[in-house]
Amino acid sequence: MSKINNTSFGEYIKQLREDKHLPLRKIAAELDIDTSTLSKIEKNERNASEQIIERLSEIFEIDKGELKVRYLSDKITYQLLEEEDGIEILKVAEQKIKYHKKNDKH
Repeated sequence: MSKINNTSFGEYIKQLREDKHLPLRKIAAELDIDTSTLSKIEKNERNASEQIIERLSEIFEIDKGELKVRYLSDKITYQLLEEEDGIEILKVAEQKIKYHKKNDKH
């Protein structure tokens, strides 16, 4: 997985699209969504579905896991941004994830 910077998911998708000199309408058609929907995703005004994330990874030939990390980390960031104890919440959540992964034997 490549180094993930502070660029938002939408900004990253827009950057990938522009780097390949592809118009919004072409990628939207590939995703089978409206151009306005893709524009909103690029502006972080609308969420991307699992199917869109998977298809974007195929279109841009990048790791689906990297896209998911970018997307989900954005969701968490925006949700905790206004919380006074946002960092502490993340630390506790990290410990809970580790605990559940260790103890949940599916």
